[in-house]
Amino acid sequence: MKYLHSMVRIKNLEESLEFYCEKLGMVEIHRYDSDAGRFTNIFLSAPDDLATTKDKSSRDRAPCLELTYNWDPENYTGGRNFGHLAFAVDDIHETCQDLVDKGVTINRPPRDGQMAFIRSPDGISVELLQKGTPLEPKEPWKTMQNTGEW
Repeated sequence: MKYLHSMVRIKNLEESLEFYCEKLGMVEIHRYDSDAGRFTNIFLSAPDDLATTKDKSSRDRAPCLELTYNWDPENYTGGRNFGHLAFAVDDIHETCQDLVDKGVTINRPPRDGQMAFIRSPDGISVELLQKGTPLEPKEPWKTMQNTGEW
């Protein structure tokens, strides 16, 4: 068995692409519009996985994030929700500061130098994990309280 991708349903295409691509740094690698199904699928790659996600024939292709935009409005609750996405980052403190500078709320700050949570415009939790060993805890993250749900 090989893990291929995760799919998240989104309500606003532009707002979601701004969050995942411009703020989080993911890269759009493929888009598919279905007139019959009335949806658009957009596949995103994490920057570190870009070389293998672009090569569809690669046996070592990295998993993608599939954003599904249904053209007919729908309110997603219950079983159509999603738990969370997780990404490894080079420096959790720098990543969180960059996101704050771009207007993203850090719902669970990296007080431990290892883990933080943010939310997408559609309320999907995104977990950020420090690559390798945790960083030494530091301010402002060390004493920052949680904000909202994560």
